[in-house]
Amino acid sequence: MREFLQQAMALWLAAALLVPPAAAQSPQPQPVPAPDAPQQPTVNPRSAPPPPQQEQQPTKGKQPPVIRSFTDLVLIDVEVTDRSGKPIQGLKPEQFTITEDDRAQKISSFEYSDIEKIESAGTTGEEPVVVALAGAASPETIREEVRDHRLIVIFFDMSSMQSDELLRARDSALKFVQKKMSPADLVAVVTFGNRLGVLVNFTNDKDAVEHAVSRITPGKDTQLADPLYSAATNGESDVQEDNGAAFAPDETEFNVFNTDRKLAAMEGLANILRGVPGKKAVIQFSSGITQTGEENRTQLRAATDAANRANVSFYTVDSRGLMAAIPGGDATADASTGTSMFSGASVFRQVDSRQDSRDTLATLASDTGGRAFFDLGDLSEAFDKVQQDMTGYYLLGYYSANPLRDGKWRTVKVKVNIPGARVRFREGYYAPKTYNYYTTEDRERQLEDAMRADRPLVELPIALETAQFRLSEKEIFVPIAAKLSSSALQWAEKHGKHQAQFDFAAEVRNVNTGKAVAALRDTITVQLDTQRFQEINQRTLLYQGGVILEPGNYKMKFLARENESGRVGTFEDDLILRPPQPGRLALSSVLLSSQLVPVEKNTEVQKKAIGADAKLQHSPLEMSGQRIVPSVTRVFTRQQTLYVFFQAYYPAKADPANLRAGLAFFRGGIRVSATPLVAAAEVDSKTRTASFRISLPLDKLPTGRYTVQAIAIAAGSEYSAFARTYLALRAPEAPPAPAAAPTGAAAAVVPAAAAPTPKP
Repeated sequence: MREFLQQAMALWLAAALLVPPAAAQSPQPQPVPAPDAPQQPTVNPRSAPPPPQQEQQPTKGKQPPVIRSFTDLVLIDVEVTDRSGKPIQGLKPEQFTITEDDRAQKISSFEYSDIEKIESAGTTGEEPVVVALAGAASPETIREEVRDHRLIVIFFDMSSMQSDELLRARDSALKFVQKKMSPADLVAVVTFGNRLGVLVNFTNDKDAVEHAVSRITPGKDTQLADPLYSAATNGESDVQEDNGAAFAPDETEFNVFNTDRKLAAMEGLANILRGVPGKKAVIQFSSGITQTGEENRTQLRAATDAANRANVSFYTVDSRGLMAAIPGGDATADASTGTSMFSGASVFRQVDSRQDSRDTLATLASDTGGRAFFDLGDLSEAFDKVQQDMTGYYLLGYYSANPLRDGKWRTVKVKVNIPGARVRFREGYYAPKTYNYYTTEDRERQLEDAMRADRPLVELPIALETAQFRLSEKEIFVPIAAKLSSSALQWAEKHGKHQAQFDFAAEVRNVNTGKAVAALRDTITVQLDTQRFQEINQRTLLYQGGVILEPGNYKMKFLARENESGRVGTFEDDLILRPPQPGRLALSSVLLSSQLVPVEKNTEVQKKAIGADAKLQHSPLEMSGQRIVPSVTRVFTRQQTLYVFFQAYYPAKADPANLRAGLAFFRGGIRVSATPLVAAAEVDSKTRTASFRISLPLDKLPTGRYTVQAIAIAAGSEYSAFARTYLALRAPEAPPAPAAAPTGAAAAVVPAAAAPTPKP
């Protein structure tokens, strides 16, 4: 479900890294046009149309303002009413006082939404307003469309409601649409069963909303889990009916997952609504959300944080309505056994379970500025409260004076200097959190979000190279080589760290089924002593791993994270693994390298391979006590030695003693060089695999781009095969040229500039 996060959060994260904390304290300056262009006046979206444009020239000697983007703006919607509940209009910013954790804040933005104006005007006969939830249009365009309108989302959590409860919720929504919905109400309908579904976008078209609500019927999405079930606490035991089943499963783990799914859906909905300006009220119909302990706290906090950042208030409605506790439970519950019926334990258990299922709803409502509605005889009363809360409200914005990004809850208080005024507002929000404040759960969540993201992340640039080597008829080893720029270590070196840690993860999914078939997760800890840092700084940081797959079509996503700053980079690749063809000679991928290293245990790498990958004791890239280090970029210089590694898989009728292989180099379609045919360096008769490793100096080849073709034949037979790869050869780096000495009395010694490297 977390794929909803990435589209809304990508821009926020990118802008947050660009804005220094101090910049968020000052008002946002306006852009300045070019000297020969007409200047656009500053316009308040609530004010009258702008005056005609005038030609203006910038004043000499003044520094033009700089355009900045602020992401730490805190928006608080404030409802101010008199003793009778009527909104008080016409207030000014200086009449409001905002404090955050008892520290006064400066109001940076101020506007009033007069919903009562459109509501009292009645039907205008204009075309219905339609606004997409995802905010496809520009923010300013959407702002004009939703101005002075009440934004309401009717959200049906079908995964927690029984059939009669869903019908009761649907009927109350229909009653609101038919009798109480006004032209000022822009209503959207969203459902959640197995996934989020938008039945209708924000609109004041009653017929469209009524049709969408009428489509909601009980089905397979309802009642995925019993919301009244609550795991027994320490020292307690569940007393349930003995139905003779051989196995009674523990539902706790399932409910942990189910609760997280519901909260993640609410988080995703809040992030979708973030692109729509103004206050949004989500009326959620649910039969309760039961937490199973600390396992769900992280997701609950994420949902609350997303709602506060999107200016969304949850109005949670218990669709069970007015409940009367029947000792032992009603006809839908198993009968209790033992003495619990007579001691009162089962009744207390019922009350506790019901209260547990409501606690999460109450927390979401209170922490997002909404309300919780329990034991209602008529569920449509919730709509009346929402309309009353949104008759008119002030939207105040400020940049927090607290520069810490620790993710803690910050309490907000708003006061109005009007005698007898009643003020209602959001009571706080969670502060942004930087990586060094992340908990273990936060870090795992970041990796999962990055793995599920639709767009690639480029905070940590990486390059990736994969290959294919057959282990058996049904197993193919796919080595993964990832290269990170040496700049990834500069942050740790700058801050005096003695080591740097990197996480690597990969997930492979079958293209046809969409199921994950392989995964890896490794951690590299690099010791940053002077010698080791200089070595890695010159050669870059290279990760080597691999997965074992069956023949088929796959899509692999790989990510790397630097564990000091939290920067993440992702890379995607398509894997087409063809099945072996009996009776034919075949070649593996052709790997190019300029480096061979001894095969030894690497203490810097902590591998966490599972399944078939954990059984691989010997990598195909290892031969004669040495391991080839693949060149990810396949760019070489003429003073280097080229190592070429590949394998040949011969049929049963072929004699491995007659196998020979060589290389041919093509440039522009013309063969310019070739190597003699050589015998295999190693032969595995059990898997019928012949391994070849050919080395040659590159100083005889001119610079440029080449196609490298590996050719294998079985002498005296008709068996032959070939495979191709590519490389770029460039000239050696020239020594630095001496810089020309500056002239004049104030001349100073300047460092020599390096000559540019010729492109291949």
